[in-house]
Amino acid sequence: MRVPLSWLREYVDLPATETGRDVQAKLVSAGLEVETVEQLGAGLTGPLVVGRVLTIEELTEFKKPIRFCTVDVGQANGTGEPQEIICGARNFAEGDKVVVALPGAVLPGDFRIAERKTYGRVSRGMICSSDELDMGDDGTKGIIVLPPEHEVGTDATVLLELYDEVLDIAVTPDRGYCLSVRGVARETATAYGLPLRDPALLDVPAPNSYGYPVRVADPVGCSRFTARTVVGLDPEARSPIWLQRRLQKAGMRPISLAVDVTNYVMLELGQPLHAYDRSRLDGPIGVRRAEPGEKITTLDGTARVLDPADLVITDNRGPIGIAGVMGGANTEIADAAADPETGQVQGTTEVVVEAAHFDAISIARTARRHKLSSEASRRFERGVDPQAAAAAAQRTVDLLVLLAGGTAEAGVTEVIAPSAPRTIAMHADHPDRVAGVHYGRETVVRRLQEVGCDVYGQDELVVTVPSWRPDLNEPNDLAEEVIRLEGYENLPSTLPKPPAGRGLTERQRTHRRVGRALAGAGYVEALNYPFIGEQALDQLDIPAGDPSRRLVTLVNPLSDEEPALRSTLLPGLLGALRRNDGRGSHDLALFETGLVFRTPAEPGVAVRLTVERRPSDAELEGLNAVLPQQPRHVAVVLAGAREQAGWWGKDRPADWADAVEAARLVAREAGAELLVRQGQYGPWHPGRCAELAVVADGTERVVGHAGELHPRVVKALGLPARTCAMEMDLDLVERASAGAVKAPRISSFPVATQDVALVVDTAVPAAEVERVLREGAGELLESIRLFDTFTGEQIGAGKKSLAYALRFRAADRTLTVEEATAARDAAVALAAERTGAVLRGA
Repeated sequence: MRVPLSWLREYVDLPATETGRDVQAKLVSAGLEVETVEQLGAGLTGPLVVGRVLTIEELTEFKKPIRFCTVDVGQANGTGEPQEIICGARNFAEGDKVVVALPGAVLPGDFRIAERKTYGRVSRGMICSSDELDMGDDGTKGIIVLPPEHEVGTDATVLLELYDEVLDIAVTPDRGYCLSVRGVARETATAYGLPLRDPALLDVPAPNSYGYPVRVADPVGCSRFTARTVVGLDPEARSPIWLQRRLQKAGMRPISLAVDVTNYVMLELGQPLHAYDRSRLDGPIGVRRAEPGEKITTLDGTARVLDPADLVITDNRGPIGIAGVMGGANTEIADAAADPETGQVQGTTEVVVEAAHFDAISIARTARRHKLSSEASRRFERGVDPQAAAAAAQRTVDLLVLLAGGTAEAGVTEVIAPSAPRTIAMHADHPDRVAGVHYGRETVVRRLQEVGCDVYGQDELVVTVPSWRPDLNEPNDLAEEVIRLEGYENLPSTLPKPPAGRGLTERQRTHRRVGRALAGAGYVEALNYPFIGEQALDQLDIPAGDPSRRLVTLVNPLSDEEPALRSTLLPGLLGALRRNDGRGSHDLALFETGLVFRTPAEPGVAVRLTVERRPSDAELEGLNAVLPQQPRHVAVVLAGAREQAGWWGKDRPADWADAVEAARLVAREAGAELLVRQGQYGPWHPGRCAELAVVADGTERVVGHAGELHPRVVKALGLPARTCAMEMDLDLVERASAGAVKAPRISSFPVATQDVALVVDTAVPAAEVERVLREGAGELLESIRLFDTFTGEQIGAGKKSLAYALRFRAADRTLTVEEATAARDAAVALAAERTGAVLRGA
């Protein structure tokens, strides 16, 4: 909301020395977010005067039309002689009054005006447009043409109100009353402790039976509808300069007198209005819900299909406006135009003014449904003062009579749905207990009265909320008003004292350990957008019927391309990898931990819980049963070099083994034993994919996959070649944990190392051989490491040699060679039995 300081001073007698910055500080202290204070006219200096165009000579010998003008500026140039000026604009004629910048003037942007020779003539000044004076859009896209009554030589900086300060306020949804000068003036008056001249305090005639007929079929959607009629308007009447300038300073464009007046009153009082051309209305005005399939063309020229939930304004022909959002084109105020045959100026001469109060939720949903946000809908969504409708209609009528020479008809229509004032019971010391500060009853009552509340009672206060504050609904809301007006900066700073023993849960500790371990291994954490579309799963080759295909689709998604919550972390991580690779970072290792969402196998319908009592355990269990499954996953992606080149040697590219090692790292931090075997799933290369499993609750469960991505997936997503990835269910891994990780006991006895090389079929995974060796070696085995693989003629076709280093150690003695050899032989024997392994060279 943009509020000119000059307009604000009409309702609050601010000290003459107060600047926009001073008012900003006061309003910020009172809880309003004043983002900026714009200095209008900064860098503008005169002479800038009103001139009358005497002659126009068309210079046709140049590529573009140029006009050589003589302009009467009175005695402003010191001689009284006409001023010669070159101008390229064509929207003015001889006899028009214009704004002239004389030599010596400086326009915004440090544009200095001086005599100069151009197009073969000497130009002594400039005829100005609104853009050149930084006035905002006036709709002409050309030279400012002033009304004829302004005297030549008048100071245009005063006439056009070019010097001012504008407060730009970011109004939060609960402070809708501040989307008006009236509301901001009330806050300013309270902040300065000054009286407010309320512009809504007008003498309004009582409703009668001979006003324009109105029928409200939905009193819930429209609780108040006021209609007033003005006739005899001059179709040639233009908005005065002061009215146009206030609209421009507030960020709106002047259009026509009737429309400008309704916009002006909306900015002034916060009540959106609409003016109908009475000659275009067919019968009574109605308010109802739209019927299926009804259509309307709105003022922006767009044909729209209405929804049955839309509240519409109608006449006998059907919808003529979307209530609270935008009017229809078929009752639009007609622009003044001369009849080509008679020359008589024709336009709207009779206007019906609508001032209504619509349901905030209904208007908000309609505006979003049609993707049509307007100044009116912004205000109705946040709550409009229902008591201001009659005053706004009267203010509009008064301005139309004053500025357009109209006559107000005696008929006054007012349809009102019965309603009672809202009251809130509150202990007088409730704000004290909320803020931890002693305010006292007198301060509480005084501050609430400044807000506009009526307060009764002593220790137990009964507070009647003003009609313009729909956000005040409970004692805490009233306490907030007292606290903000007394100053947030006056609240004491106290640190909370958490009770002992309430630290992180074991689940939280595990997640933090996993994050720290991956970061220590060189991975960078990425927090990605949690929404995806079906297309992402198609690109990843996720098979039909996979649990990841059970997407949780949003009713009102932020993007139609990504309407569902993610069921896997890979799309977001791979997207981040692609973006970074495209920007020159080719060696990448990223990780993410986060929730994924999947609908239950048998979706249900949630029970609507009551607010009158605590839900029963059965109700909560039933509610949880229909909620989406939300396991926490961990995923990594790698591309480029895993180890950098240097004096120590060449670099090493990331491969499938690095993705598998990341999975092992996560399992170690969670205290779980990870089973790694060859697998095949979705986006991974079928020959370079590891299936990851754990034993949880006595059952072996697949928790994820790791390896190199399929070339088809790499191409579809535009990823670097040989990109690798890993994703696993962190919650399942945690369930497989053996409990808290115990610190290893360091043995003082020496280690016995035995190497063994086994020949197995090429199809046998090395991880399976390692698992069997570990099982066969028994408790004396401390560690096992694959240090060599070999294939060749010496081994035989379809065979490979796997060489392992086995480390044996006892906690209480030094092992003998016989003991270590026996343990090795037992491991080899079990490997031969389970995998068909044969000692190399045997």
